[in-house]
Amino acid sequence: MKSTLVAGISTTRVFAIDRERTIDFMGEAARVYATPMLVRDIEMACRDFLLDHLDAGEDSVGTRVEIDHLAATLLGMTVRIEAKIAEIKGRAVTFEVNGSDGLDTICRGKHTRFVVDVKQTEQRLAAKAAKAKAL
Repeated sequence: MKSTLVAGISTTRVFAIDRERTIDFMGEAARVYATPMLVRDIEMACRDFLLDHLDAGEDSVGTRVEIDHLAATLLGMTVRIEAKIAEIKGRAVTFEVNGSDGLDTICRGKHTRFVVDVKQTEQRLAAKAAKAKAL
């Protein structure tokens, strides 16, 4: 991790709410931003931000998501997700997140990511795959 990774720094990402990001189970008139897609967008915003502050060979994995999805966002609207680093404990980085669609606050919560060494992670996963094959 680089020395630029400190509590208090933040980023804002903008997402267009397209059909892929909406629910379909209540019909066309109720196509709104799906909670699982909101979670995905929060994770990607935080990961992309972290990459700027990690060393070569490092990445991060999500370990915890706590959000309140507070308001519906319609198909075609734009969402701004703000993520601020609230805490760093070793390789664990916790973000405070807030989202808005220009009319409403649509979410708030926390997301934690763990910084990993990509090569070590690949080795650990390969060992687990070998164990799984043996079952």
